[in-house]
Formats: sequence, C-alpha cells, structure tokens
Amino acid sequence: MNRLLQTLALFAVATVMSSCTTRPSGGKFSTSFDPPAKPVTNPSAVKVKLSTGAQRVYVMQGNEVLLATPCSVGTASTPTPMGTFRIYSKEAKRRRASSPGAGYPMSFWMEFKSAYGMHWGWVKPYPCTHGCVRLPIKSAQKIFSMVSTGTPLIIATSHPEDATIGKTLPVLDDSKLDNPPDSYMLSPKVFEDAAKGKIYTY
Repeated sequence: MNRLLQTLALFAVATVMSSCTTRPSGGKFSTSFDPPAKPVTNPSAVKVKLSTGAQRVYVMQGNEVLLATPCSVGTASTPTPMGTFRIYSKEAKRRRASSPGAGYPMSFWMEFKSAYGMHWGWVKPYPCTHGCVRLPIKSAQKIFSMVSTGTPLIIATSHPEDATIGKTLPVLDDSKLDNPPDSYMLSPKVFEDAAKGKIYTY
C-alpha cells in the first residue's frame, strides 16, 4: 500500500512539473516559424504588400511571391496607416525610444512613415499593435535582407495573395509565451540572437 502511495505521489509530482515546463507544440508560436524565401534577383522589382485584414505580409518581385508571413497590425484605435509608402530607413538593432517600454528591442526595423515600421515583435492572430507591423523573428530577419531603402510598401485591407498563399500560412499566437527577462531584452544578447534568427531560448 505504501509503495502504491509513493508511486502515485511521484506520478503527481512529475505531472505537475511537466505541465509547468512543457510548451504547446505544433508551431503555433512565431519563434518557430521559418518562412521559405526565394532569392531576390532584381532588387528594383521588389515590393512589399501588407494585408491588414488577413494580417499577412508578402515580399514580391514583380508578380511572384518571394516570401509570405503572418504579422500583427494596429488596433482599431491605433491603426496601421493605409496607402502606398516606401521603406526609407533600416536599422537592425533599434530600440524603442519612448516610454513606456523605452529600450525594448525592435530588431530589423524598417520604417515607412515617421514612427511606423515593420520589425520583430510578438505576433498574435488579431490586431494588437500601436500601428507598427510585428513580424516573427525569422521573417523580420529575411525581409530585412530582401528589401532596400526605397522599396515600395503597399498597405491595404486585402490583397489577391490572401486567397492563395496567404491561406496556407499558420495561425501564430504568442500570447501564451512567457516574456523574456528585462536583463535579456535590454542586453546586447537580444541583437546577437536576432542576427541568428532567434529570440531568447525559444
């Protein structure tokens, strides 16, 4: 009887510990999303399309999709600007300058309007930003290398690609990811990891 109780107690402890340390699998977090990307062969023909309705970004060369990724856009009260823009500033190691959140990393910053940019950030399956466009870390890294200063960015409620490649993309939801400690996020290590296409230990 005592042996049975000991076995049950050990099983209970193992169950509790595993529930604390095991993360859901299946690629639902943006940290595990790695979009395939075709090489840019004609930089002057590259443009980026952003669909705010589908929360999708498409890097195009002419009519060909080179890369497609989920993203997060601005809320109804703080929307992502609509229209045609150009990426006029790129900064791989940018940090938020204003408070709250001053110093927070916005790796692979690609600015298209004053104070608005595409950059790495936690992705959720609903609009959740103050107007910027959050990208999975590997998506941000690849897009940053594919676009140039002057690359057009077309932001609309929808694009034709939403009904094709856009529908094949996974639903990403980082809302249940633990936030990395400030000691990491405010350190140079966050940019060292970003250069490798990763964030923290995820």
